[in-house]
Amino acid sequence: MASETIPPLLDIPKAKEKKYDRQLRLWGASGQMALEETHILLINSGPGVTGVETLKNLVLPGVGQFTILDSTVVSEADLGVNFFLDDTSLGKFRAEETVRLLMELNPGVQGHAITEPLESFITKDDVFAHYNLILAAAPINSAILDRIQTHAQSSHIPAFYYHSVGYMSSFSVLLPPAFPIVDTHPDSTATMDLRLLKPWPALSQFAVEKVAGLEEGTMSAPDKAHIPWVCLLLHYLEQWKRTHDGKVPDNYKEKTEFRNMVRAGDPNEENFEEASAAVLKSLNLPTMPSAVREIMAAPEIAQIDASSPSFWLIAYAVVRFYTDHQVLPLPGAVPDMKAQSADYVKLQNIYKSKAREDCAEVLATVRDLEKQIGRPPKQAVDEKEVENFCKGAAHIHLVRGRPFQIAQADQVIKFGDRASAMVTELKDPESLIGLHIAFLAWDEYVATHTSPASQVGGAGLKMPGSGVNDFDIDTQRVTGIAHKIVDRLINEAGTTIQDPDYSEAKDRVGKFCKEIVRAGGGELHNIASLTGGLLAQEVIKVVTRQYVPVDNTCLFDGVASRTQVLRI
Repeated sequence: MASETIPPLLDIPKAKEKKYDRQLRLWGASGQMALEETHILLINSGPGVTGVETLKNLVLPGVGQFTILDSTVVSEADLGVNFFLDDTSLGKFRAEETVRLLMELNPGVQGHAITEPLESFITKDDVFAHYNLILAAAPINSAILDRIQTHAQSSHIPAFYYHSVGYMSSFSVLLPPAFPIVDTHPDSTATMDLRLLKPWPALSQFAVEKVAGLEEGTMSAPDKAHIPWVCLLLHYLEQWKRTHDGKVPDNYKEKTEFRNMVRAGDPNEENFEEASAAVLKSLNLPTMPSAVREIMAAPEIAQIDASSPSFWLIAYAVVRFYTDHQVLPLPGAVPDMKAQSADYVKLQNIYKSKAREDCAEVLATVRDLEKQIGRPPKQAVDEKEVENFCKGAAHIHLVRGRPFQIAQADQVIKFGDRASAMVTELKDPESLIGLHIAFLAWDEYVATHTSPASQVGGAGLKMPGSGVNDFDIDTQRVTGIAHKIVDRLINEAGTTIQDPDYSEAKDRVGKFCKEIVRAGGGELHNIASLTGGLLAQEVIKVVTRQYVPVDNTCLFDGVASRTQVLRI
């Protein structure tokens, strides 16, 4: 069984390659470099466990720098839930102590602590200028959260806003208005594009050479057993077309018939079995996936100028390529198959040569476009970017960032175009949309039950259920807020939910409200640790611009051990 030789993994120092070996296999040298150039600001609040657990999962793989903004002083309660504090931390600033212990995990990471209250810190000019990603923990002053969001949107940097209360947690991701991902890392079976229905001359000629003598019976048994299955399919496709008016199999019935025809060639040989098994997934005309089609029709392509990001220049060139050829650039990968090593290498080279030709055509279009828009030579698109784009052209992804839903004391939450989708989720008894509404109600309670004079970070905010005798009355208050949110949501969507669905939906929301009030604003370490892992995973996706990040809210119900991602 021949297989492709794996190229050298990385062009980085050997010591670092050894230290970060496993993660480098996930996101490569470019991803590691992006991680090491990142400076994360954590605005900590409440017990502050989830934020520290998130940073733990980013310090270990080597994030460049992190800063914790937290004016809280360590108390006995902190020692019971935060593994990054010890007895010697009592009475000291929590930010300084957690930074000290986090940095012990990886000496190559720089950590900083800011113990100034958030309210005074945020009044300064350009307070976020040094950071390229923000993590904000609930509860937080809604006006300050709005200011954080405004900065993130104007600076086009990602921001995360998360809750972790008792057994429940959630986080929302605010990404730039256009956040394209080229390295989406799809499953290898999904990326295979062999163009068997649209072969080019070099591939067709190779197939003719490898099957010469097959029909006449003059081919030796070893040679027959090692014909690459790609060549077998091309050979039998020509036979099929001769008896079907030049047409290829284009429906399931015909493909099944064709598969039997291939298998009958020699049912005892492995390569014939491989060929028949590949019929259904390989005999498909190249098409542009809907997600890619959406990108190719994006307004950014029609508005390209000298300041446009490289992504859009390459996307424009790929659109031109598709218009001319009705196919996307060939990725150039070939699956493993039974074949002589020399034949397999030659087949690989045929696909790679075609991929290079397609990439060169796209690059030429990019260069012409750069001249037309007057892009300075120093800002020329890197050839490697073009090559990477062409390899993953069928699987690129674009996320359109959406603002946080912020509950403020003096404003009613507006759902806008999200309302209809949220009502649809609300009707689904399996959906966790009720948890999102419960957290919105929780935020609104905090915003309306805390005097402005006491709003210092999260330490002075009044959290529901935090008092000794507050559980019953706070449950009623938060549930009442949540039910009003449900009513506003339904009205905005311009629809109705009939009983018993309406009552059941409110009942589900009420149960989530009761559970998060029961926690009294406290964090459980196991839930905080799990949520920190989820958050860190999404941070790495966003920082490295690899894999597809959550779009845009992730909800976790620790009681039922369920997770759901919703675009809301």
